Amino acid sequence: MIWVEGFKMAMAAIGAHKLRSALTLVGIIAGVAAIIAVMTGVSVIQNQMEAELSVLGSRVFQVQKWPPRGFENQERDWRKIQRYPPLTLHHANLIREKVSSVDLVGAEMWMFSVRASYRGTTTEPVNMICGGTPEYPENNTHWVGLGRNISNEDVRVGRRVIVIGHNIAETLFPFSDPIGKVMKVDGRKFTVQGVFEERKSALGGNFDNYVLMPITAAQKIYGTRDNDGHERSLNITVRSTRADNVQDALEETRAVLRADRGLDPREDDNFFFFTSDSQIKAFNQATANLKQGAFILGIIALIVAGIGIMNIMLVSVTERTREIGIRKALGAQRSAILAQFLLEAVVLCNIGGVIGVAVGFGLGNLVTAFTEFSVHVPMEWAIRGLLFCTVVGIVFGMWPAIRASKMVPIEALSYE
Repeated sequence: MIWVEGFKMAMAAIGAHKLRSALTLVGIIAGVAAIIAVMTGVSVIQNQMEAELSVLGSRVFQVQKWPPRGFENQERDWRKIQRYPPLTLHHANLIREKVSSVDLVGAEMWMFSVRASYRGTTTEPVNMICGGTPEYPENNTHWVGLGRNISNEDVRVGRRVIVIGHNIAETLFPFSDPIGKVMKVDGRKFTVQGVFEERKSALGGNFDNYVLMPITAAQKIYGTRDNDGHERSLNITVRSTRADNVQDALEETRAVLRADRGLDPREDDNFFFFTSDSQIKAFNQATANLKQGAFILGIIALIVAGIGIMNIMLVSVTERTREIGIRKALGAQRSAILAQFLLEAVVLCNIGGVIGVAVGFGLGNLVTAFTEFSVHVPMEWAIRGLLFCTVVGIVFGMWPAIRASKMVPIEALSYE
């Protein structure tokens, strides 16, 4: 009952001094909103990043000559990496034959900024060509929605057939079925035999602007060497037989490639592995400092606000000295006085905390108004923010509450 009565009196006191209470709340609102806004904003981006970085299935990893670029802040010797031998179809076949813990091994060769055209209609040069193998849809979770995928026979003979992205199909064949039509990609004729399902990207990815063709056809057209005369290196996608043995499959693949390349046990790998999890982890590491900085700034703001609340509460205790004296004269216990003023500080902090959480969620989700990101509300941070507000209220409200509870009734009653 003491705490219930204390809560009622705390609310009455806050309501009686609305302007002072509102000014006191500004610091709490700013501190909580700063933390929640940054955490919400990062969470919104992180959720979208995780969804879009997970283009590889949960059982899939990729082997590349080049290290994955993105959020990793590692110093690398790029001249040394450039001298690494390329990955070829030989290596894809080697992994397929010798690694027992994998069931799908695909190879990919990429070309960028190409145009596609059909009967006078031409796309912008934003399309990408993937010279690939039939494993591409499975390993990249990009499914063929219309028609069929390229086949092993297409790869064996280097057939000029393609599977096109959803945007390309919409642009070139808005009112007709593209299957079986002959169109041009980078000025060369191909027969459309499939269309990928739509896969929009809020991060500007070109998932719907891919053209998949047999890797052997791509090698015949574009050669096995790039413009600088270097042998093209392929990306090799590998799917483990089970989700719980991805690491084992990766280590088996590493051993097979190292043996094939004659690497000494003391030498580093001259190839790199890429997984969706590794990119997500790298993103989280890159944003860790931002989160930490926002948290520290928010804590500082809350501490400053707490000091302000303590000063306001001390003023309030002084103003209500006679009230405290009357209550004590009528039999109020020290614990009841303590509870009243402590609850007033805690309630005041949490009112500011609730407003700060709401403001923070709004600010953090502003990015969704200008992008296709999904709204996200990280409730765990709302709970943390309110818990910290409670701690601030207790810590900075304790001294004024103790001071009020220790007042001598007769002295308090005679206070002017």
